[in-house]
Amino acid sequence: MGRSQAVPPRSAGGSGSSGDQARFGPDGDDEGCPILHVDMDAFFAAVEVRKRPELRGRPVVVGGIGPRGVVSSASYEARRFGVHSAMPTMRARALCPGAVFLPPDFAEYSAASRAVMEIFREVTPLVEPLSLDEAFLDVAGARRLLGRPVEIARLIRARVREQERITCSVGVAPTKFVAKLGSTRAKPDGLLVVPAGRVLEFLHPLPVEALWGVGERSAETLRRFGLHTVADLAQARIEMLRGAVGEAAAQHLHELAWGRDPRTVSPEQVEKSIGAEVTFDTDISDPEAIRRALLALAEKVGVRMRRAGQVGRTVSIKVRTADFRTVNRSRTLAGATDVAHELFEVSWALFVALKSTDRIRLVGVRMEGLTDARETPRQLTLDEPERGWREAEAAADAAAARFGRPVVRPASLLGRDDLRRTENQARP
Repeated sequence: MGRSQAVPPRSAGGSGSSGDQARFGPDGDDEGCPILHVDMDAFFAAVEVRKRPELRGRPVVVGGIGPRGVVSSASYEARRFGVHSAMPTMRARALCPGAVFLPPDFAEYSAASRAVMEIFREVTPLVEPLSLDEAFLDVAGARRLLGRPVEIARLIRARVREQERITCSVGVAPTKFVAKLGSTRAKPDGLLVVPAGRVLEFLHPLPVEALWGVGERSAETLRRFGLHTVADLAQARIEMLRGAVGEAAAQHLHELAWGRDPRTVSPEQVEKSIGAEVTFDTDISDPEAIRRALLALAEKVGVRMRRAGQVGRTVSIKVRTADFRTVNRSRTLAGATDVAHELFEVSWALFVALKSTDRIRLVGVRMEGLTDARETPRQLTLDEPERGWREAEAAADAAAARFGRPVVRPASLLGRDDLRRTENQARP
């Protein structure tokens, strides 16, 4: 996928160049531009600042706070020091020692995401979430009630600011690809329209990395062929592109370079898996510590599945050793479940079966083959009690909703918070 860093955002404190404002500003011609891409600004960091107003204006970094932690989100104040997502936390601390470093609170971010997505769905049912903090919207059918696409974009931005006390940036364009580029250029807290008749004027000066499907290695290959900008790629012979990136990618990139993206907004996308993983501060080999980690991860996955109304049949684990070898193992159950205790038992059995003697850097738990819990009948076993783990975990969910998740935890995890670690939520 193309990288948003390849699209230069406007200045954090300004409104972009006068040329950008005249050609692609918030008052641009939005005729034939039914697609919106809405992207929350520094979402995790913004939610943390919302909880702690005293942090407003200070550099805030969210992510793993241990020595092997990775930055998940950085406020724009921190970004001025060169801090960005996916950067090792140790590097972020060196660049910005005065920043406030906070561990992620995914329950809080999920709640904020649901509220934001609900605002989108009040405008149009055609909402395609890409992650917790961004979504595509098709607002063609909302024009009669709410006005032009740019007016709908302004309405969304105002509602997010007033109701959720955070900000977002919006790109308005004829296609999904260009709308996403537009929201990146508009950041932070901005709105940008790419008129249908000026797509190539907007697109062609960008570096090839801006195109979906161009990563670092493919960008290096394209540059070796003399293709540095989107315009270079658009004008290149298709035979040259095939030689550089292969048949399928060549056609895909050629179409994007000419602004052609036939994909529609698909609101019915369902998560195919839900998972969580943990990177230990130091490599470990203690089976009991690994067992506790798998139990904590299974609990997180179970909670997320129940919140999403999903059940699954295939449990998988990921184990990464100190020398960075990664092993994946999975087992398919007889029936679908969302019970964390069942996830843990299978996960632990899969790990034991590895008979690993290596020191472990990372473990992960994932449930795959998800279906809607309401439409998936559960098969009871003959020896299963009338009330058991499912009811206990449902009660824990209810208690957590009222008092916070740490109020109910597996007994074996109590008092083990000294295992400081970086949790990375796995995205489909």
